[in-house]
Amino acid sequence: MERKKFLFVSYGALISDIAWTVQKEGHGVKYHIKDETQKDIADGFVPKVEDWESEIGWADVVVFDDVLGHGTMAKRLREEGKPVVGGTPYTDMLEDDRSFGQEELKRYGVNIIPQWKFSSFDEAISFVENNPARYVVKPSGEAQNKKQLLYVGEDETGRDVIQILMHYKNVWSEKIREFQLQKRISGVEVAVGAFFNGREFLHPINVNFEHKKLFPGNIGPATGEMGTSMFWSPPNKIFHSTLAKMESKLAEEGYVGYIDVNCIVNNNGVYPLEFTARFGYPTVFIQQEGILNPFGELLHGLASGEKTQLRTRSGFQVGVRVIVPPYPFTDREAFETHSKEAVVIFKKQNYDGVHFEDVKKVDGEWVVAGDTGVVLTVCGCAATMRKASDQAYKRIGNIILPNMYYRRDIGERWVEDGDRLRTWGYI
Repeated sequence: MERKKFLFVSYGALISDIAWTVQKEGHGVKYHIKDETQKDIADGFVPKVEDWESEIGWADVVVFDDVLGHGTMAKRLREEGKPVVGGTPYTDMLEDDRSFGQEELKRYGVNIIPQWKFSSFDEAISFVENNPARYVVKPSGEAQNKKQLLYVGEDETGRDVIQILMHYKNVWSEKIREFQLQKRISGVEVAVGAFFNGREFLHPINVNFEHKKLFPGNIGPATGEMGTSMFWSPPNKIFHSTLAKMESKLAEEGYVGYIDVNCIVNNNGVYPLEFTARFGYPTVFIQQEGILNPFGELLHGLASGEKTQLRTRSGFQVGVRVIVPPYPFTDREAFETHSKEAVVIFKKQNYDGVHFEDVKKVDGEWVVAGDTGVVLTVCGCAATMRKASDQAYKRIGNIILPNMYYRRDIGERWVEDGDRLRTWGYI
């Protein structure tokens, strides 16, 4: 493909590594970050702009990296004739308003887990007291970006959920305006996703397994993501039971980009939990390891509505997030004390499988930037999940970063989860 010009628009500097990848492929790149606390991310290796709207005429393709209103901007530019990777107000709502997303799935014939929407903590507490069971507490809107606020109930009486709701009422009532209580069911947690070009899904699809808890063994507070394992597949039973049923609606909307639905699967059926109507992070970095198409070519093809032939590797990909304090919590003082401008050292100058997140480049050194502590995603790719995991951890062994931490078990779930999914006939 001939050289194109890409304008990347971000709230919180999520898409830096993709912008850098496209730039390394020889394309023109400009990058806007809105969040003042994240503006130094990607300094020194991706060209930045302060006023992205003044650059629209320059760009051949505009790429948005989030929901929370980005769909409105993407739709406007698309209607003006600009090739855009991004959503619409409707697809933003699929993710931002969890209850709306579930109702839309139900509308298109997808089974959903029983759930209830609340804007009052007292009403929710009364509901659990009168209907004791295990529930999942899920904030909606902007509060859902604070992943540590998602709580998965363990007690059959619901006492732990009541305690969490009382805590949120006292501490988070100004931030959590709406939330869901969802009945907790058991099974394998698995997501399916695919790229959409405004008219149809591209195949193969992506099957992935997120690891959201902070510590190995899936314990500790919830995070945005600590790592993900995945593989590419022809459309399977999980995909046909969920996303495939939304294809006509996504085409009606003209959605362009990647869309994913996380599910609980058991021998009784497939139960979708939530949409990600955008690139997932770090999912998209790990996907890069398995996609053979140049990424700029893929983005341009999506935005232009082309029936791009998505070429992918066989086998498995594993990505591990390398983080520093205060992640997953927000604590500016802790970040400045322990992590700000720490230097990322590579024993050997080999960046294979390494994707840079909250970093900048200063005098030839990779330096921690932003204030969240999400530094790198390090990936492995191999014919088996175990070998892909081993490769990722071997690559982490090449990195020196003060106070860094990461999970040591990304990919291990596959042994049991893969067996169960095969037994139930889903893969």
